[in-house]
Amino acid sequence: MVISIAGTGYVGLSNAIILARHNTVYAVDIIPEKVEMINNKKSPISDKEIEEYLANAKLDLTATTDGESAYSKSDLVVISTPTNYDDEKNYFDTSSVEAVIEQVLKVNPNAVMIVKSTVPVGYTMSVREKYNTENIIFSPEFLREGRALYDNLYPSRIIVGAPEGNERVTAAAHKFAELLKQGAIKEDIPVLFLDPTEAEAVKLFSNTYLALRVSYFNELDTYAQMKGLDAKQIIEGVGLDPRIGSHYNNPSFGYGGYCLPKDTKQLLANYNGVPEEIIRAIVSANGTRKQFIADSIIKKAGKANPVVGIYRLIMKANSDNFRQSAIQTVMALLGEQGAQIVIYEPTLSQDEFCGYKVVHDFGEFVQMSDVIAANRMSDELNPFADKVYTRDIYFRD
Repeated sequence: MVISIAGTGYVGLSNAIILARHNTVYAVDIIPEKVEMINNKKSPISDKEIEEYLANAKLDLTATTDGESAYSKSDLVVISTPTNYDDEKNYFDTSSVEAVIEQVLKVNPNAVMIVKSTVPVGYTMSVREKYNTENIIFSPEFLREGRALYDNLYPSRIIVGAPEGNERVTAAAHKFAELLKQGAIKEDIPVLFLDPTEAEAVKLFSNTYLALRVSYFNELDTYAQMKGLDAKQIIEGVGLDPRIGSHYNNPSFGYGGYCLPKDTKQLLANYNGVPEEIIRAIVSANGTRKQFIADSIIKKAGKANPVVGIYRLIMKANSDNFRQSAIQTVMALLGEQGAQIVIYEPTLSQDEFCGYKVVHDFGEFVQMSDVIAANRMSDELNPFADKVYTRDIYFRD
């Protein structure tokens, strides 16, 4: 089968790899440098597993900037382009998705399009009506940055959303699920076929629950700090209940990254006219936590107008993504309290980031800093632990 993947970020590239194990795949991107890297078996994103797979696996994968050519010869087109959240419109910016839909309809209207970009609830049915085509379905992704390929090879579930009534499209939905299973290593993968609107809701509610869990353990940690208690002991006691468990429980400076902030806001926007309290509280709690962290860093510095060293902007290991990282909001809040910010981030080559000084030498960074804020601890910080403010209890995630 010939498949095109529109977008080569974490979602698109990891899907391209697993599908190219058994199919002819074209990875389409508008950035020539990314296309060149993929064709040279190099990863344009920071993910060790993807880098190794591209370098060593036998894949029928070609990257191109010529979307129309790729789409014209494809049976399926997987759309995994970015959908950033627009705070003014309270809606995902889905323009990149629709640009691909328009291209596909122009050159190959019979191709079935599978949207994997995260979209508002009800979006798939709305674009089917807008473009007067039944050849659009939805399949949510459940991938972690830095582990995207692993999560495709060992998926928690496969969900495909296609409305009933069109045998050809229903068959394509089942075929796509089979292709994902074929590309995976894990066996006995749960597969669900839903209406696309329900599938969209699964995606947003899943990520919002994860944000809720992060916020819950963060607020537990805030309580422990304020009351002089050992947060780790409390968390471990709570987690021994098998209904709660010991996963996704490591306190942080707040949830961030590309998915959770925008997905929680979009779900809250979708609640317009629907009674709710929890969803709004999740969004609000994250802001409260970041303010508490900023206040705590200033308190640890123990002086007015301290130099606060920010150790790493990335959200997690094996990632190069700073987008919506919680530390960036914390930096702004620290600045409002008179702190001078310096950053140590080895993935940055420039000397400035968002108006803040970037220090490339770790020793110089430590010496300059009155206090070092680290969302996640690292061995290289251990000798300077007396300067470090972190809420990383388990040294993971």
